[in-house]
Amino acid sequence: MTLASTYDLVIFDLDGVVYVGGHAVPGAAAAIQGLVDTGTPVAYATNNASRRPAEVAQLLVSLGVPARTEEVVSSGRASAELLAAELPPGAPVLPVGAPALRDELAAVGLTPVAGAQERPVAVVQGYGPDVGWAVLAEACLAIRAGARWVATNMDATMPSPRGPVPGNGSMVAALATALRRGPDRVVGKPEPGLLTAAAGMRGAHRALVVGDRLDTDIEGAVRAGMDSLLVLTGVSRPAELLAAPPQRRPTYVAADLAGLFDVDTVAGWRVTPGERPVLEGSGPPVAALRALCAYAWSGGSVDGLTAGSAEAAEALRALELAG
Repeated sequence: MTLASTYDLVIFDLDGVVYVGGHAVPGAAAAIQGLVDTGTPVAYATNNASRRPAEVAQLLVSLGVPARTEEVVSSGRASAELLAAELPPGAPVLPVGAPALRDELAAVGLTPVAGAQERPVAVVQGYGPDVGWAVLAEACLAIRAGARWVATNMDATMPSPRGPVPGNGSMVAALATALRRGPDRVVGKPEPGLLTAAAGMRGAHRALVVGDRLDTDIEGAVRAGMDSLLVLTGVSRPAELLAAPPQRRPTYVAADLAGLFDVDTVAGWRVTPGERPVLEGSGPPVAALRALCAYAWSGGSVDGLTAGSAEAAEALRALELAG
């Protein structure tokens, strides 16, 4: 029995889990294809609003990942549907983000507008690589005039091949500084809506959420009442994981998506308590990380953590935990 085989749906975050930038995470396509081949349903839930679901599915297929449009839930689509349910048909809405966000608004019968002078009744803000001062100024003026403000997500950063770069949350923060308040609504993770929508559209009763961020993917899973797997291919790192509060602790931890076919064990490793706790044993570094999490989350302090062997020292280096 594998980890994934005990669930009736696996919901994947995308940035940092399946791809980084325009490149697939090594081994991700093969792992997801393996799930599909064994009959495990999959879904994709992304906070990134810069692409429509059909475009996301097309990108995934181009990377060798099996995907259909109906398996993709994006924060842009969810935000547009939320506004469509609350506003009259044809209501003017100012999109701040990539062209895909404008398309999502039009697809649900709302009228995308370009500036505050068109008196939008709502502003929806999502990630876009070309978002600049001019559109933020229009959004600021529209919100000051009474437009409701919806953020697709609050990710402060997003993965890139060169490391984390500013995400939509950073751009929302710029606007919040000018307005001296935050958005009226946030749609994406860690709010549970994207994940519950993904589970609902596949009729799942026991879903596993796979993500790379504790503050969005994992907290979102906790809020949605779902189990989660953190992979170390994206934003969150081992030190952050050890210090995570209960609402951001994953059910499982793996180095990458190959962990879906593993059993989540700490075999070979143990932590000896003390003024300077000692990691002892041997095995894969990720198993050592699981042992350290179990120790830290049960109340043990990892301050002054030391290695009890050369293999333990190497594991701590691999986990970026060496002092």
